[in-house]
Amino acid sequence: MIIRYLGLRDYAVTYAAMREFVEHRDAQCSDEVWFLQHSPVYTQGQAGKSEHVLSPGDIPVVKTDRGGQVTYHGPGQITAYLLIDLKRLKIGVRDLVTIIEQALVDCLHHWHITASPRKDAPGVYVQGGQKIASLGLRIRKGCSYHGLNFNIAMDMQPWQRINPCGLGVEMTQLADLIAPAPSISEVTEKLAELIALALGYNSYQKGDDSVLNAHQLKETS
Repeated sequence: MIIRYLGLRDYAVTYAAMREFVEHRDAQCSDEVWFLQHSPVYTQGQAGKSEHVLSPGDIPVVKTDRGGQVTYHGPGQITAYLLIDLKRLKIGVRDLVTIIEQALVDCLHHWHITASPRKDAPGVYVQGGQKIASLGLRIRKGCSYHGLNFNIAMDMQPWQRINPCGLGVEMTQLADLIAPAPSISEVTEKLAELIALALGYNSYQKGDDSVLNAHQLKETS
């Protein structure tokens, strides 16, 4: 497995690179997880309803091919894209959802926060019922892409401009639950370790950012 830490990235470039990766991967291709943050953007899932986008203002709204409804991405939030060959691991999409949710629950438990998934709505919720992490996946040729958002220490105001995930749920973040809050890099490292272990990998390699830089060059040439 390869883990890439890609920093703050434009959504459109990342989305295009992720789709290209899935389209061209083969049976010998390593599984990858890309950890990054996005500049402010709302993304709509395939079945996303426009009425859930209340007042986006100057934040762009991008239609995507993932599952789920509208969500927000911004600095201070961990986004992880899981590029996993499900056929090779002999797991289904529901298994992958469970793996992601449990890794998030375990990550929060590491900082003494009790959280759990909900049967009726993918994601992870803290004890008060607020949502702290969202999921949205797509499977193509037996391989996953898209992934999760995990709110760490971000401007929460943009969440007020949408109906998150179409659920009418209140959102929260790690920085509002513990003080002092861990850094986003600390949480990212812990979550990477937990996801890798849950997928059956005892170790992983750290990849560079060439996968995005090469695509960005193509976009601008």
